[in-house]
Amino acid sequence: MIRSLPRSKTYDWSFNAFIILYFVFLFAPLVVTCVLAFNNSDFPSLPWQGFSLDWFVADGPDRVGLFHDAQNLRSIVTSFETAFFVSILSVVVGTCASFLFEKEEFRFKGLLYMLMLAPLVIPGVILGISQLLAANTAGTFVDETFGVDIPFFRPSFWLVVLGQFSFITTFVTLVVSARLRKFDPALEEAALNLGATHFGVIRHVTLKFLRPAIVGAGAVAFLMSFENFNTTLFLVGSEPTLPINLYLQVRDGSTPVINAVSLMLIVGTSLLALINFYFTRKTD
Repeated sequence: MIRSLPRSKTYDWSFNAFIILYFVFLFAPLVVTCVLAFNNSDFPSLPWQGFSLDWFVADGPDRVGLFHDAQNLRSIVTSFETAFFVSILSVVVGTCASFLFEKEEFRFKGLLYMLMLAPLVIPGVILGISQLLAANTAGTFVDETFGVDIPFFRPSFWLVVLGQFSFITTFVTLVVSARLRKFDPALEEAALNLGATHFGVIRHVTLKFLRPAIVGAGAVAFLMSFENFNTTLFLVGSEPTLPINLYLQVRDGSTPVINAVSLMLIVGTSLLALINFYFTRKTD
C-alpha cells in the first residue's frame, strides 16, 4: 500500500483491528500468567481468589514460595551455569568461524558452510537423540575397550552444554559474519602500515568493529540456552535445567509457584534484552 494514496475507513479499521488482535494474541497469555503469580489460590489457574505474595515468599508448611523452593532455585542456578558456558563457548568458536568463512578461501568452503548450517534445520528432538546415542556409543566403546568409565558420556551437565553449543554456535557465527561483511579491510591494511601487529589489528580494529554483533549474539545465545527444552530433555542428568524442571512439575501437577517462576523469567529476560539493546546501540 502506497502511503500517499487515500485509504478507506474500512481499511484503516481493519488494519488497526489486526494490530490490536495480533498483540493481544502475543501478550495476553503472558499477562494472565503474571497476574496469576499473585493469586491467593492453591491452583495455577483462574478464578481469582485475591492478592497474595505467598508464591514468592511463603515458607510452608502449607505453601512454599519461589524464594524458599530449593528445587526451583537449584534448577535456575543450573540453567544460569549452562547458559553461561554455552554462551562463552559459542561466542568464541562462532567468532572464529566467522573469520574463517568470511576472510579465508579454502577447498570445500561451500560444503563446510552448509554443514555448519545443518544444526539449525535439524529438529531439536532429533539433535538431542543423536547426541545421546553418539555419547552412549562412545562411552560403551571406551568402557569395553579400555575398561575406563567416563562420566562425560552419560547424561550430565557437560553433555547438555555440548549439545546446546552444537547448534547455538551456528547462530552466533551467522550474526557475527553478517557484521563482518560490512567491515572495510582497508582499515586493517592502514593499521598494519602504521606498524601494528596482526594481533593488535584484530584486537583494536576488527573486534572493536564486531563488538555490537558479538555482544548481541552472546546475549541471544544465553537466552537460547536458558530456555532450551527439546535438546536438553535427552541430555540432562540428575541436575535438570529450569525448563525441564517446570515441565516435570506441570506434568505431575503443581502450585502457582510456576507462575511466579514465569514472572521472574519474563522480567529477567526483558531486562537483559533492554540492556543488550542499550549497549549495542551505544557502541554501534
